[in-house]
Amino acid sequence: MKQYDAVVIGAGNGGLTAAIRLAQGGAKVLLVEKHNLPGGFATSFRRGRFEFEASLHELNDFGTPDNAGDVRVLFDELGVTDKIEWFPIPDAYRVISQAEKIDATMPFGVDAFVGKMERYAPGSRKSVRRFFDLAEEVRLAQAYSNSVGGKTDPKYMVEHYGNFVRCGSYSVNEVLRALHMPKRAREILGAYWCYLGAHLDDMSFAHYASMVNRYILRGAMSPKSRSHEISLAMVERIRELGGDVLMNTAAVSILTGDDGVRGVVLDDGTEIATRHVVANCSPHVVYGQLIENVPERIVRATNARKFSGRGFTMFLGLDKSADELGIENHNYFLYDTMDSVAQYDKMRTIEENSVQATVCLNRAQPDCSPEGTCMMYFTTLYMEDDWARIKPQAYFKAKEFVANRMIDRFEKDTGAKIRDHIEEISVATPMTYARYCGHPQGVIYGYESQYWDGLMPRLQMMGEDYEKGIRGLRFASGWSMRLSGYSSSYFSGDIAGRQTVGDIKREG
Repeated sequence: MKQYDAVVIGAGNGGLTAAIRLAQGGAKVLLVEKHNLPGGFATSFRRGRFEFEASLHELNDFGTPDNAGDVRVLFDELGVTDKIEWFPIPDAYRVISQAEKIDATMPFGVDAFVGKMERYAPGSRKSVRRFFDLAEEVRLAQAYSNSVGGKTDPKYMVEHYGNFVRCGSYSVNEVLRALHMPKRAREILGAYWCYLGAHLDDMSFAHYASMVNRYILRGAMSPKSRSHEISLAMVERIRELGGDVLMNTAAVSILTGDDGVRGVVLDDGTEIATRHVVANCSPHVVYGQLIENVPERIVRATNARKFSGRGFTMFLGLDKSADELGIENHNYFLYDTMDSVAQYDKMRTIEENSVQATVCLNRAQPDCSPEGTCMMYFTTLYMEDDWARIKPQAYFKAKEFVANRMIDRFEKDTGAKIRDHIEEISVATPMTYARYCGHPQGVIYGYESQYWDGLMPRLQMMGEDYEKGIRGLRFASGWSMRLSGYSSSYFSGDIAGRQTVGDIKREG
């Protein structure tokens, strides 16, 4: 029987980060991944002469060496920053909404963002500035919570982050109205909501403000060789630190006893003795498939959470350049309405959902595809499991229906003409994501971010969740305490890895 201090299940962003932190902390660590490549969604694939990015639109809060964001600081600490070639994203986003007749392109940088917003929504300058001041306090409060493992001192929080405490239990829309922000400014500022997969009446203000602030404050970056470059750099780092990595290897069981975790069984029957597991996968999968006799309180707590968006992505390789086709921007949000509640409801069904977040990578990295070509990817979310009702014989027709609507929508809203120049096309539905990463219903955003189950409540409950859970089991992924997104998953792995190192040391 092989023995490790800790086993990490799943080589997604959170699992990779956790494995590095464990190895840096002196733990003997094993990382197992069922696929032949690391990264989970953080990967790439080829179709013809195009190499498509599987999921990353841009990595926020990275910054530059002289203005480093939290993600760069983390990557520096992990020892992977210099293993990756980075390039900057030019603009934050362009949002187009049919109902409100909005077409706004927003820049990075708080001063530039506030100034541009004033042009689109006169009279908004003061309230938007107040938003960013409050968002920065939220970021600092989160950093404090992370530093104490979620065991915050209430008195310290009130004294140092009083405004954060005041808004901590409110939704995005409630706080923006309290700031007296003009309606048009609220609509443009709210464009990022689909990146978190919850409408702005339900989403925690602290969570949304944290994300927007991280994007706008220091801009965004992306790896030149797609997100797969990050994943490979992290695997290399784990091995440099003495960790073991097994690809094409699935964990089929987590063994537990009266004192918690005691081992992991692999798909070839190998039993690994360990008292600590970091799971880079859904708690629904862990408790439903990998552990027997899960306590009822854990089952109830897990089932209380709501699945967030199920993913649908279309990838296009086009035989003309972005300039020739009239594609002007890197990142587009195309909405029917900026009323996020109404838009969220339309995203429940295949027939009603026409929302899309669209990226043309060539606008940020001109040479990412062969000369005279460009690449695009179009993403939407389904807020209910509507694809489950599609019969097998109608599956390809449903894929074609959504893909055609995405193309038509982009051409109509932007004026770009892309349909006649499609050289390669690939479409991923919720079924694709469920098969590729094993996520229930093809969910790509973990559990939905709501004000009662958002970022700060989860961070502040980390200690209690572990104490009332299964000893030795922690989670690191978009399903865990930091919720979904690339940077969030990296930070969740950082937290879970460092906490597990602490657990190991306390146990001797």
